[in-house]
Amino acid sequence: MNGRERIQSIDALRGLCVVLMCAHHLLYDLTEVLNAPWVIFSNPVFDALHFVFAGTFIALSGVSSRFSRSNIKRGIKVLICAAVVSLVSWLMRSPILFGVLHFLGAAMIFYGLTGRLWEKLTGPVLPVCCVLLTAATSGLAGGRVTDIRWLWPFGIVYPGFFSGDYFPIFPWIFVFLLGTWAGAKIKEGRFPKKFYTLSPPLLPAVGRRALVIYMLHQPVLYGLTLLAGKIIGVI
Repeated sequence: MNGRERIQSIDALRGLCVVLMCAHHLLYDLTEVLNAPWVIFSNPVFDALHFVFAGTFIALSGVSSRFSRSNIKRGIKVLICAAVVSLVSWLMRSPILFGVLHFLGAAMIFYGLTGRLWEKLTGPVLPVCCVLLTAATSGLAGGRVTDIRWLWPFGIVYPGFFSGDYFPIFPWIFVFLLGTWAGAKIKEGRFPKKFYTLSPPLLPAVGRRALVIYMLHQPVLYGLTLLAGKIIGVI
């Protein structure tokens, strides 16, 4: 989506996800740098919400794929950013092998190559299949272990596998495809009129800059946490 075609409510939802992601990573920095209790970062409620908002972000990327002029170019751009994240995370000794950017880049390219096939699935076929396949493959996300070392992009890991952020193709590709189905309905004007006219403050601007914020937020938050630690004498 670009220019006049942008729908503010979509950008606002994406912006909300970005804000919550930043808050989540700030809590992680507080535990790692300032030795705050681990429970403020990882607990049953936050762990569940993490995947809810991550899933929403992935679905919104699928929605945007219905408006993109070239999902393949879009995916390549995201994969380049993902490679930078992998390099930096490896230097910081917390490697990210297949995080959300890696997944999104791969999903965009996949949809760019196969989108016409999914568009042929009319009625409830695509959303029903996506929901069922998401449930059926969700156990693959780090739940299965094999000695084969190249299956980790698909959710099947080997002993000792580690990725600081991990969003494998299964089950998340079906969440992305569900977003593309919703994006088609949005593009056809089938959502309530309020959806197209709603314009919340601030959040749309954040959503439009999601990739830039994703690339910059953790170095900034980590640096601020280190500074705070030195000021209060914890470090």
